[in-house]
Amino acid sequence: MDRVRRLASQRAVVVFSLSSCCMCHTVKRLFCELGVNPAVHELDEDPRGKDMERALSKMLGRSPPVPAVFIGGNLVGPTDEVMALHLGGKLVPLLRNAGALWL
Repeated sequence: MDRVRRLASQRAVVVFSLSSCCMCHTVKRLFCELGVNPAVHELDEDPRGKDMERALSKMLGRSPPVPAVFIGGNLVGPTDEVMALHLGGKLVPLLRNAGALWL
């Protein structure tokens, strides 16, 4: 869990993902469309990915735990949480406050 928290705090937006996950792709695409360049950690391509996946499952209380999105070092959650923030007009201000957007 320490590794996940350390990685999650290194950039304004961090996405833990699996390269074959369509919902992960959707979240990454949304951030790109908004002009955000998230740090993406593909768990299936990381030698310690399984350990991180277990830690994320504990943090989120669900399995599979991806995508797991952190903004400003804080866990936002999976796709449904990110989309709810976006549709409610709260995602962009959150991204601005974290320093992921400047305009």
